[in-house]
Amino acid sequence: MSESTPNGGRQPRTGKSLKAQQRRQEILQIAMDTFAARGYNNASLQEIADRAGVTQAGVLHYFRSKAQLLTSVLALRDETGIEQLGSERPRGLAFLRHLVDTAHRNAEREGIVRLYTVLSAESVTEGHPAQEYFRDRYAGLRVFVTEALAEACELGEVRADANLEHTANAIIAVMDGLQVQWLLAPDSVDMAASTDRVITALLADLTDSRT
Repeated sequence: MSESTPNGGRQPRTGKSLKAQQRRQEILQIAMDTFAARGYNNASLQEIADRAGVTQAGVLHYFRSKAQLLTSVLALRDETGIEQLGSERPRGLAFLRHLVDTAHRNAEREGIVRLYTVLSAESVTEGHPAQEYFRDRYAGLRVFVTEALAEACELGEVRADANLEHTANAIIAVMDGLQVQWLLAPDSVDMAASTDRVITALLADLTDSRT
């Protein structure tokens, strides 16, 4: 959902033949599944190579390092997220409704949710190669949500004196926290319904006592 994503790892070292592109995508998908299941630190290039049916050198032919493989995985993940909305994103409260729709879609893509949840938690550790990515991602998310709330202010939908930054942080925290709960107990957690409930409650608070 961020505006900014790492650029490293997007260009393969090999040629652009169809076969090479297909092999690169296979390795990328296997790496995504492996990082989601085991985390970046616990997953090894050898494990990824074995699952892809190639040598470590074969993996490094397409990705110069394990860290570059990770940034490519994160870039692939972003192809399914709000990052792709750009200037076309919904405005004002419509964007907040879009977040509810995003939570609903996330319930149908467990692998992506697991990858994000595992790597975002792991990224707080010292020297993690995805730390800058997630720092930028959260900064971009805060901008997106705060801007949507500011647009709602301009339309008179929320109080002009409301602390929009705090509200944006709360919405983001709820969505990420729900993903953890859902991964652990998918039959007990409805991410979309819970996200809708929290956003509705926060908006009610922002619209109270506007006079």
